[in-house]
Amino acid sequence: MAKNDTNSKKKQSTDSMIDDAIAKQNAWLKNRRAFTRGFLKKIDKFACKKPENQSVDKDAIERARERRGTIGAYWFPILCALVVIFIAIWVAFIRTPAPHRVLIVPNIPEPVVKAIDTTTAPSFDIVRIEKNGNVVIAGRWAPHQNISIVINGKIVATERTDSAGEFVYAPTKAFAAGNYTISLMGAEPTIKSEDKVFVYVSEAGAENSVSLLMTRDGSTLLQAPSMLRDGDLSVSKIDYLDNGRIVVTGDALPRLRVSLSLNDKYMGFARVSDHHHFGLGADVGELESGKEYSLTVRMHDGDGRTIANVTHDFVMPEMTGDDDTFYTVRRGDCLWIIARNFMRRGILFSIIAERNNIENPDLIYPKQLLQIPVEK
Repeated sequence: MAKNDTNSKKKQSTDSMIDDAIAKQNAWLKNRRAFTRGFLKKIDKFACKKPENQSVDKDAIERARERRGTIGAYWFPILCALVVIFIAIWVAFIRTPAPHRVLIVPNIPEPVVKAIDTTTAPSFDIVRIEKNGNVVIAGRWAPHQNISIVINGKIVATERTDSAGEFVYAPTKAFAAGNYTISLMGAEPTIKSEDKVFVYVSEAGAENSVSLLMTRDGSTLLQAPSMLRDGDLSVSKIDYLDNGRIVVTGDALPRLRVSLSLNDKYMGFARVSDHHHFGLGADVGELESGKEYSLTVRMHDGDGRTIANVTHDFVMPEMTGDDDTFYTVRRGDCLWIIARNFMRRGILFSIIAERNNIENPDLIYPKQLLQIPVEK
């Protein structure tokens, strides 16, 4: 029973708190309405004019309102019309016409593209082997043109000629020992140098290297070996044939010339191949058995000067009467050269091919032993 009395007291207290809050809210709203009502009445008093201050005729006021309404409705079209009238008056009477001006455009000629002169081919000036093995190439062609350097059939660099048409190519990488054929090519593949340069870079250095300018009329030495070593010119075999012909084979610097002399009598010359080999045949007539002879092979530079020689002194032995001799093929040989050396005429190569059962005369191999028929 005591618990129920306690709960009823708590419930009555909560209801009374709610009622008090609602009463306070209603009182606040009532006060606000009263304040707003009084404020609006004060504003109305200031907005409304007293009858004693309105001394102007009501009809005049109405007419003024009508005029203001008409002007307010059409003020923009009237303003546009006034602007148009002002512009028309300014154009017709005030503005001074500008004088007629003629713009003269100068006659500018069309740019002329200078065609490359294809009548002249690129040419060499210098091809030099340096001490460190580098090769310096200098030449000339048309000014301000690209020119390609072709070595052994491949383009290795492209240089630009200056205003004088000159160019220089100097690679930083040294050339390995060996043979190189150098040519020039212009901006178009059809423009090529007529001449070529053969370069032999010796293993012994620039002192033994050779640079030759090869033209249609022959070769010109650009750089001759300044120092030769043993083996730069050597004779490996001397054959004396029954037909009175002597054949000398050996090794020398590539592309140079070697000449043959018997007892200081000039017998002929031959050019050394790219593989350092040469073969030289000459008619010396009948040599007497038991007689001493001196055979000299000389190597010449491009100007014909002798730069090396080998002399072979021998006593002519008795002939054996054999009709054939033998020759070992070396790299770079061909049957035409072999036939010319041993049989006087290269066209007789077919006889050598037939004797050695060679089906393809254009195909022989180094170290192949050939039987050479020799007849008087």
